[in-house]
Amino acid sequence: MALPVVELSADLSIALLVTVDQSLAFMAQAGRELAELLEPAGVEVVATAATMGLPVAVEVSRVLGKDGYLVLHKTPKIHLRDALVEPLRSITTGPVQHLRLDRARVHCVSGRRVAFVDDVVSTGSSAAAAVSLLRRAGAEVVAIAALLSETEAWRATLGDDAHLVRTLGAIPVFRPRPDGSTDEDWTG
Repeated sequence: MALPVVELSADLSIALLVTVDQSLAFMAQAGRELAELLEPAGVEVVATAATMGLPVAVEVSRVLGKDGYLVLHKTPKIHLRDALVEPLRSITTGPVQHLRLDRARVHCVSGRRVAFVDDVVSTGSSAAAAVSLLRRAGAEVVAIAALLSETEAWRATLGDDAHLVRTLGAIPVFRPRPDGSTDEDWTG
């Protein structure tokens, strides 16, 4: 599959995987493969961040035999007035956002083995915020899984949790050359 390359700034472009635009067959296959990587971790609950992680969570949960998953929301909703909140900054969104966990759903992860799944792990900031929020809710985070990792920058952000990351593949970011072509940057 060819991913479109989009410019984020004058010196950085990324390949864009938009999970909500992929076919059901693609997401089913990707979910199967990611679930296979997660099975040894004994995952009891799959958690994700809205929105691009939703198709991943659905398919991984289905393959692992789970009848649901937990969503960490990025936008304020009426039922999230008293939510647990964790700030984050994503490479694709710019301004500071907040992950929110509905306090009415804390019991779903408290004392349970949880995998955080997403579309791509790039800088690691979304995964780090999710892991922090889940741990504050009492979860034992046993894995961070994504379809793709982008560069290696996430390793520094996740620190001691970097060993939890499982992905199906890796992609670079792209840096412009003076001649108009681009170089692949695999480290970030």
